[in-house]
Amino acid sequence: MVDLITAAAVLVLVAGVVGSVVPLVPAGPLSATGVLVYYFLAPPSAPALGVGWVVVFVLVGLIAFAVEHLGGAFASKAGGAETTTMVVAGVASLALFFVLGPLGIVVGTALAVLGAELYAGKEPVAAARAAGYTLAGMLASSVAQLALTLSVLVGFVAVVFVR
Repeated sequence: MVDLITAAAVLVLVAGVVGSVVPLVPAGPLSATGVLVYYFLAPPSAPALGVGWVVVFVLVGLIAFAVEHLGGAFASKAGGAETTTMVVAGVASLALFFVLGPLGIVVGTALAVLGAELYAGKEPVAAARAAGYTLAGMLASSVAQLALTLSVLVGFVAVVFVR
């Protein structure tokens, strides 16, 4: 029988995985929180989760958080975008999220990068390349975030329930 704390921890871990594909949900911190909830609140009768595993799982959650927030920016820099372009893109995508939902993040970011790069005097091909790299980076960071949060969930289940 699974106690309430263990069920809550697994539920938060699942929310972390779901959050990796839902905009504005802090997937990595949710995954880390699920592990910490179990570690600090599970009853003594629950299977032990060693400090080493807690450190590993929390670090993976923090890496997922960093990937989520830095993936698009690093990709845009690789595509030749200006630093100020990313600030403009971030503000535009956040604002458009509330107007168009998740599509607003994608469309808003692409158009903001394209527009800001053109405004900065870049050639259309270079501006389009920067926008394309940014979108590719956003997609790649979402996939990486999903893999990382899923690995925390699977690892936690394996350590707590299987071993």
